[in-house]
Amino acid sequence: MSLVTALIYRRRHRLLGRLVQEALAVYGMEVPAAAEIGPGLVVFHRGFGTVLHPYTTLGAGVTLYNGVTVGRADPWVPQEASAMRRVVVEDGAVLCAGAKVVCKAGVLTVGAGTVVGANAVLTRSTGPGEIWAGAPARKVGTRADWPDASAPAGASADAAGASADAAGAGSGVAAAEVRVRV
Repeated sequence: MSLVTALIYRRRHRLLGRLVQEALAVYGMEVPAAAEIGPGLVVFHRGFGTVLHPYTTLGAGVTLYNGVTVGRADPWVPQEASAMRRVVVEDGAVLCAGAKVVCKAGVLTVGAGTVVGANAVLTRSTGPGEIWAGAPARKVGTRADWPDASAPAGASADAAGASADAAGAGSGVAAAEVRVRV
């Protein structure tokens, strides 16, 4: 466990909590005590520039790179008047460098095993094992290595290969990354 990750888990300590928050600020991280963090959090590059909203839930085994922002899409509105309720990042999700996950209304869920690409701006919920990229973010594929990513019923191996080739050609994503599981 890295120093930053250890600090994140100790930010709610009764006596040292404020000191821990200040130590995280030295690393450029803002992780409020109200944010819920599951076990196995991985933070790369010391999380420089990472900001989590107090109404954030990170599941088990979530990976955060530097510059990630998880928060509201309406920061000019007082919190109590905002339509945003919570951002939930499910188990095994990966938020790459500079990714922004911003909730407009209700609950935004980043599905289990989902990858949000570098500098993507995600404003809507995702399914499990999906790959999202761009600003605004759009689904560009699914993770072939994620067990929860499933193919539509009745898909054949030939159709899976054809759709992977088509998706890869049009989106700039390598066909090896975009696969439909059969």
